[in-house]
Amino acid sequence: MSGIVSTYRKLLELPLSVLVKNNPIPAQPIEELQLNINQPILYVLPYTSQTDFVIFRRNCLSVGLPDPAEKNVIDGVALPRYVYLDEGRRFFKSKGAKDETVKVFNKYLELHRDIADLDVQLIPVSVLWGRSPGKEDKASLPNLRLLNGIQKTFAAIWFGRDTFVRFSQALSLRYMVNEHGSDEKIAQKLARVAKIHFAKQRISATGPRLPNREAMFNKLLNSQAIQNAIEDEAKSKNISREKAYAEAEKILHEIAADVSHSSLRVADRFLRWLWNKLYSGINVQNADRVRKLALEGHEIVYVPCHRSHIDYLLLSYVLYHQGLVPPHIAAGINLNFWPAGPLFRSWGAFFIRRTFKGNRLYSAIFREYLGELFHRGYSVEYFIEGGRSRTGRLLAPKTGMMSMTLQALQHNQTRPISIVPVYIGYEHVLEVDTYAKELRGAAKEKENAGLVLRVIKKLRNLGQGFVNFGEPITLSNYLSHHYPEWKEQHHEDKPLWFNQAVGSISNQVMININKSAAVNGMNLVGTALLSSRQRALSHEQLLEQLSSYQEMLKNVPYSTDVVLPTDTPKAMLDHVLSLDRVGVLVEKDNFGEIIRLERNSAVLMTYYRNNIQHLFVLPSLVASIVLHYEAIQKDLLLDAVRKIYPFLKGELFLHFNEEELNTQIKAVIDEFARQDVIQANDNFLSIHRSKVRILQLWSAGMREILQRYYITVSILRKDPGIARGLLEKESQLVAQRLSVLHGINAPEFFDKAVFSAFIANLKEEGYFDDDKEKLHELATILEHLISSEVCLTINSAADKADDVEIEVEEEDKSNKDE
Repeated sequence: MSGIVSTYRKLLELPLSVLVKNNPIPAQPIEELQLNINQPILYVLPYTSQTDFVIFRRNCLSVGLPDPAEKNVIDGVALPRYVYLDEGRRFFKSKGAKDETVKVFNKYLELHRDIADLDVQLIPVSVLWGRSPGKEDKASLPNLRLLNGIQKTFAAIWFGRDTFVRFSQALSLRYMVNEHGSDEKIAQKLARVAKIHFAKQRISATGPRLPNREAMFNKLLNSQAIQNAIEDEAKSKNISREKAYAEAEKILHEIAADVSHSSLRVADRFLRWLWNKLYSGINVQNADRVRKLALEGHEIVYVPCHRSHIDYLLLSYVLYHQGLVPPHIAAGINLNFWPAGPLFRSWGAFFIRRTFKGNRLYSAIFREYLGELFHRGYSVEYFIEGGRSRTGRLLAPKTGMMSMTLQALQHNQTRPISIVPVYIGYEHVLEVDTYAKELRGAAKEKENAGLVLRVIKKLRNLGQGFVNFGEPITLSNYLSHHYPEWKEQHHEDKPLWFNQAVGSISNQVMININKSAAVNGMNLVGTALLSSRQRALSHEQLLEQLSSYQEMLKNVPYSTDVVLPTDTPKAMLDHVLSLDRVGVLVEKDNFGEIIRLERNSAVLMTYYRNNIQHLFVLPSLVASIVLHYEAIQKDLLLDAVRKIYPFLKGELFLHFNEEELNTQIKAVIDEFARQDVIQANDNFLSIHRSKVRILQLWSAGMREILQRYYITVSILRKDPGIARGLLEKESQLVAQRLSVLHGINAPEFFDKAVFSAFIANLKEEGYFDDDKEKLHELATILEHLISSEVCLTINSAADKADDVEIEVEEEDKSNKDE
């Protein structure tokens, strides 16, 4: 029998190798699932299928896993390396596992009882043929284990490029024996658990069935919340109820997605071509976190940072190739133009207006639609920043969607909801040129088909893309820990704790996104060159600085989730120089090579520096203090850092608490001392003259931030009773003047939102109180960390700020009168 099966498999190998592409999930199971290939492995497949076995075996060999066709030989006993849970194509299906499989499990368990250092790893593996969940009003898709040979041949032709081999987390049989024993009941329990696992895995890969759209619309329109909103719309606008109902229908059609699995399959082909055209690779990290949540039945809400319109497509593509369901995506209504709008809608986009404050009908419909998505078990994606970041930093979170998510949790949501923060980064962002123009004052260009075509024409080598899944936040757990009163029954939609919880969770999402940053050569080269006032460094100095950055990131990690580059400094620089239109030039003189930024590229490069600025801000602050004081006691340095840190934490979404901050700063000091950048003697820190250039470049990372802080503090010190709105305007005016006089090109330097956030933090930290000494201490520290020339400019401009503000107000008044 085994000879016949072996011959049959060999006959299948050639056609299947042509029709079915290798698609292992995860792509590197040994590393990602932390498998020990020195210990035996036992693969568990859901049902008997020789076609599946051939595909599964080929995928195993392609990723370096042991050949399933061979046996495990343990202490002279040869046992199969794979088992099937049940039979394949049978008229009467068995409810339990195959007897043969239970016997194999039992033999492995007995060996663990006799051999103390044995630890067989049991790995569930399934072959996913197609990913369509089917429609609610149609019969289920045929279960492929019930297909005959001819039918499966057609399935291979149709689904061949859409077939995935899913390797699940290994189960240690040593753990099972130690915890539960090794009798026959445990073998049967293993088989039952495996069957449940495969059922969950299939749902996590395909998701719930797609809805009958009209039936779902009728259900929503007849809900009490929308009915009440329709009544209010009719009364407030003095129109008939029929007209208000028609308006509600129109809004629902405007919002709702219309997912088509066939369209998703076409999108997969297109996106695969697009990424190959645009990027040299997509680096994906920590996807196992999301797969685990999906298997546990969580309602998943993806909340990525927003760098580019590409984000929508990239995350869905990555999730699809990680064996997960692409989410329903909240997209701006500006993207609902032909032909992109209908396409995006078929790929899962649902459209949201930029603002609907005061429009109760729209608000009620959108909230009910979002709640219905959660109720039906669809994963959802939205961008909490509201729009794309033009500066490369995270924007302050917009809390509207998070508020609706919490309301869905309150309204009898049965499945746990988990927020998954996602860091998305690029070595080159398609729209970065447009961002630079907008920051210089150009009007935002409206999205349209022509704009899409112009972007496609720019397709070129843009380096790598990065997707890193951050630490998930399970809402019920978070609320129970921070707001235990949330479980109490409330009649109102928004009880007292609600708004505070929404703000707190939104802020934590931003922190977790920053904890998952991906560092690349473009970030580091840009950071180093922008740290030089001339935006140029010698080849040797640049490589030395890149090495210092890498060692700091490695030896004093910001968080365990940060993705670090593994290339050498020289390899990173060569890679950046090979990318198209990055504006990094190489010039030669009699002394060697100079690497510099083109003048027009300096602002563009700040975008990439800002992507990772939060990782370097504490080392930069330490370097700045040591450089400007030249010699300082460690205790005084720690005290200065503690005074400035709350503002950095609020602005850059840093995650260290007070105790962690002290530990991190001491580690930074030790690392600088190890690199000989500073000298550390007991409680005394000083400049190391031979490495002062490295210290200067490190300290430059804080230069513009400290200048901004000093602008606001100096104005506040001169006029402690100034209104917050006026303080914000005057700070912005002084920053604009300083940027012109001192050639500051950082796009966020005079950003109104940045000053607004800093002033709010000043208020929160008590700097608006009557205690003038506290403000004076902060101002004194900042003065020491800024050049005397810049201090003079700031103080001079601050003295004139009142007069300038009066002139601006009078001009505004005059314009209004006209």
